[in-house]
Amino acid sequence: MFKKIAFAVAMFILPLGAMAQAKFAHMNSQEVISVMPEFTKAQADLDAMAKKYQEEMQRGQEELNKKYQELVQQQDSLPKNILERRQKEVQDLAQRQEQFQQEAYQAMEKARQDAMVPIYKKLDDAIQAVGQAEGVVYIFDLARTAIPFVSAQSTDVTAKVKAQLGIK
Repeated sequence: MFKKIAFAVAMFILPLGAMAQAKFAHMNSQEVISVMPEFTKAQADLDAMAKKYQEEMQRGQEELNKKYQELVQQQDSLPKNILERRQKEVQDLAQRQEQFQQEAYQAMEKARQDAMVPIYKKLDDAIQAVGQAEGVVYIFDLARTAIPFVSAQSTDVTAKVKAQLGIK
C-alpha cells in the first residue's frame, strides 16, 4: 500500500519538476512582419492595386453623378417614356457601381490574404528554427495570442526570429 502511495506521489511530483525546468519564450510577430522585405513589397503591391480600384470607383461615381445631374436638369422637359428609360439607366449605373465596389473589396481582401500566406509561412518556419535552437517548450506570439502576463523568466526571442530571417 505504501509503495502505491509513494509511486502516485512520485508520478505527481515528477511532472511538476519537469515543468519547473521547462523553458518558455515569447515574441511579437507584428514587430517582425513589419520589417520583412516581403511584407514591404506586398504592402506596396496592395497599395498600388487599391489605388487602381479607387481611381476606377471615382471614375464610375463621376459618371453616375453626371448622368444623375443631366436627368434632374431635363426631367421636366422629357417625355414620360424617355424619362423612365433614363431613370432606369441611372439606377442600373448605380447598381453596377455598387457591385463593382463590393467586387473590388473582395478582390483586395483575397489579394491581401494571398500575399500574407507565404509571409506567415516564412515567419512560422523561422519561429520553429529559433524554438529548436533555443530548446524552448513554447514560443508565445504576443501579437496573435492574448496573453495577459509575461514573466521575466520567459525569454523574448523576437530579435532572434528577426536574425533567423536575416533582418534587423
